[in-house]
Amino acid sequence: MDYFRIAWLVILVAMLVIELATLGLTTIWFAGGAAVAVLANVLGLSPVIQIVLFLIVSVLLLALTRPVAVRHLNKNRTKTNAESLIGRTGFVLEEINNLKATGCVSVDGQEWTARTTKDGVVLAKDAVVTIQEIQGVKLIVAQKEKE
Repeated sequence: MDYFRIAWLVILVAMLVIELATLGLTTIWFAGGAAVAVLANVLGLSPVIQIVLFLIVSVLLLALTRPVAVRHLNKNRTKTNAESLIGRTGFVLEEINNLKATGCVSVDGQEWTARTTKDGVVLAKDAVVTIQEIQGVKLIVAQKEKE
C-alpha cells in the first residue's frame, strides 16, 4: 500500500469524523473529494492527478450541493433569542428620536434601546411600534399601522 493511499484514507476518515462531530455541513464535500482520490489511487493514477481530482471534486460538491443542503436544512429553523422579536409589537417608554439618540421600547416586559427606521421620524411615548430589525442591541422600529 502506498503512502498516498494511506494519506487519502486518513483525510477521508478525518473529514467524516469532523462532519459527524459538528453536523454543520463543514467537511462532507472534502470527504467526497478524498473518496474520489482514494479511487484514483486504487486505479493507479498519478499523485498529481489524485490531488487535482480531490480539489476539483471537493470544489464541485461544495459549489453545487451546499446551497441546496443549506436551504433544506434551514427550512424549519426556529428563531431564537432576539431574532424572534422581529415582527412583534412593543410600546414606546421614552420618545424615540434618532437625531438625539434617544428612545426606549418595552417588548414583553423587557426594555430595549430603540431607533426608528428613518431619521427625522420621532415616535412619542406610549406609541405602539412594530420591530423591523435588530442592530446590535438596538431595536429598529416603525409606527404600527392602524388596523
